[in-house]
Amino acid sequence: MTSSDAPIEQVDPSSAPEPTTKSDSARDARPLRIVIGCDTFAPDINGAARFAERLAAGLVQRGHDVHVVAPNQKYRRAAPATEVIEGEPMTLHRLPSVRWAPHDWVRFVWPWRTKHYARRVLDQVNPDVVHIQSHIVIGRGLSRIAHERGIPVIATNHVMAENILDHTTMPKFIDDLVLKFAWSDAKRTFDLTRAITTPTRRAADFLERTVGVQGVIPISCGIDRTQYTPVVAPRTENRIVFVGRLTAEKQIEVILQAMTKLDPALNATFDIVGGGDQRKSLERLTADLGLADRVTFHGRTTDEELRALLSRASLFVIASIAELQSIATMEAMASALPIVAADAVALPHLVHDGENGYLFEPGNVEELTARLTDVLTAGPAEYERMQRASLDGVLVHDINRTLDTFEALYRDEPLPA
Repeated sequence: MTSSDAPIEQVDPSSAPEPTTKSDSARDARPLRIVIGCDTFAPDINGAARFAERLAAGLVQRGHDVHVVAPNQKYRRAAPATEVIEGEPMTLHRLPSVRWAPHDWVRFVWPWRTKHYARRVLDQVNPDVVHIQSHIVIGRGLSRIAHERGIPVIATNHVMAENILDHTTMPKFIDDLVLKFAWSDAKRTFDLTRAITTPTRRAADFLERTVGVQGVIPISCGIDRTQYTPVVAPRTENRIVFVGRLTAEKQIEVILQAMTKLDPALNATFDIVGGGDQRKSLERLTADLGLADRVTFHGRTTDEELRALLSRASLFVIASIAELQSIATMEAMASALPIVAADAVALPHLVHDGENGYLFEPGNVEELTARLTDVLTAGPAEYERMQRASLDGVLVHDINRTLDTFEALYRDEPLPA
């Protein structure tokens, strides 16, 4: 992509059309006391944790009393304490947890202790509603005790099979048996809830088909687009960026292989943001492919560093085969980046081929190389068209729309249009 004499235009996200908001009567409704149960939460960095953090912070901003139940970083129970998450104070109930050995940071609570902990939390809080972010451990215990006490439960599913099986060390036939049992147990949990949600329609269809539940509601994870700085203009450098966990289902090795096939005249570089159990093997692969001078592993960054990397990138690429939505892709769209994404699971909901970027067949290095080249060699007008399509596409994922919908579910009211 060549430079241009056109001035750089920094788009003010607040100038876009305002999302639908709640009516004045709904705004005046009594604040709720809400328990959010999470198997992964700050300081963890993944899509489920990020969604729960933004949801909790948004609910606090709207005046609700939010209590989050999540694993502690040590095997001891911490007293309920106020923590500031996404700039908002909320009460955290940290439960004793142990690290899952095959993973570099995932921690979990002993399953046979979750009902005990759930009773203690619900005794202390006496919530109006419980919203679980996983049916696996903490959410499982909370849902059962809340149901016994007549407290309504909302369940959001962020789980894909690949997310689980990637971190086991067991033979495939055992994995298959464990997965079958896990989905059966998930159904028993979901049957206790008032509503089941998941980020996209495709993810809802997957859950209904896999678990045998009905009426799953697609609700976007949402994003506060005002937090990003979209720069609508051609780039003087070809900088490709990926943001996410460095795990097997992300298929980052496919992107690295495509990097070796790009025209050297493009002088493209690749920024990889995030940590995970695959980092060392990916660094070795980078060296083996002769890409060490063109690929930078940034690890976990601050929000400010992430936003700066997105603002100066040329495009965002994601090869993952297990995305129920992808907050990272929405962040890139809010930063006015064209997207090149695998045509898998929920990514086609965000990336419309030929509009705000391109889709490619999962695992197809040659096709990925071609689509990256399409973006990097686009003329100024075509590049800007893709940028603006990303900005337009992210509008429907505004966090306020997401909060409106969950508030309606909590209150058992009709969902906003």
